[in-house]
Amino acid sequence: MDTVITGLGPRALTASGLEARNLDFSEIPQIDISALYSFDPEARRRVGEAVRIACTQVGFFYITGHQVPPSVIDETFSAAKQFFAQPLNKKISLDINRSLNMRGYTPLLHENTNIEGKGDLHEGFDIALDISPDDEDVRAGVFGYGPNQWPEDLPGFREALQAYHQAMLELGGMIFRAFALALELDEEYFQPFITKPMAHMRVLSYPFQEGKVDEQQIGIGPHSDYECFTILRTDEVPALQVLNSQGNWIQAPPIPGAFIVNVGDLMARWTNNYFASTLHRVINASGRERFSIPFFFGPNSQSLIKVLPTCQNPDWPAQYPPVTAGDYIRSRFDQTYQLRQPTTL
Repeated sequence: MDTVITGLGPRALTASGLEARNLDFSEIPQIDISALYSFDPEARRRVGEAVRIACTQVGFFYITGHQVPPSVIDETFSAAKQFFAQPLNKKISLDINRSLNMRGYTPLLHENTNIEGKGDLHEGFDIALDISPDDEDVRAGVFGYGPNQWPEDLPGFREALQAYHQAMLELGGMIFRAFALALELDEEYFQPFITKPMAHMRVLSYPFQEGKVDEQQIGIGPHSDYECFTILRTDEVPALQVLNSQGNWIQAPPIPGAFIVNVGDLMARWTNNYFASTLHRVINASGRERFSIPFFFGPNSQSLIKVLPTCQNPDWPAQYPPVTAGDYIRSRFDQTYQLRQPTTL
């Protein structure tokens, strides 16, 4: 696979194979964001500066010092394991194709994130803002809004995922504040864009791969994310790999207590490619099942995304035309849904 098709166009893979290097992870920065919750503007500014360096040089960073309760995280992992342990006929009753808003269950191999792949080796369950069919945006058919699908006979599952989703909304708002500081904008700049965000959350289960692994069929093939950024929590199983600027795949192991944040394609557009949307993939060769919870955070569906004023000048004008967030994300999901068709698997 020499290239990967992303929302920013074809992206080169300058290294091949399935091996990844175990490196000192000073290459993927670890940022303590606790100062974002303080009243000290200089301390908050320093967090923004650390985020700026991470987003421009790596595109990935770990965060500690967040205020997400461990119980919320633990209960969500427990709920995910309980869901995926069900028989297939139970899970498939919530098939994502029955939802107009891409909410529900995705079976093994029914996604193909990389156009050159043979299907991704994971199961998923997706939710987002749980919005009533009576909502005016839902009635108007605004992309990304609508009700979730929920199992009826899995006590505690809905409550656990909704609590985690709410915690990620709050954490995502803090990360957007750090982004504003990093981009020399008013700290509140992004807040009007996220009053009704397209906040898509997944719980994922990856079986482990034994023996010789087909490079075109792994946990998730090489890709970049669609939204502004992703907040990822994984269990203790290492499987995430990130393509660094030298073209080497490097391991991004779990760090206890930390989330992993990565820039998505929409934020790269918004910043005129100043922030890096980095290719990454998942290969679970651990010998055991892996669980993860990615939360994809982006603006309100009808927000108009134009290159930010601090990210353009006469020598580097806007590289992307304005687009509504919903139209952009829909275009990316449309491609993903095409890849789910049986003829491509």
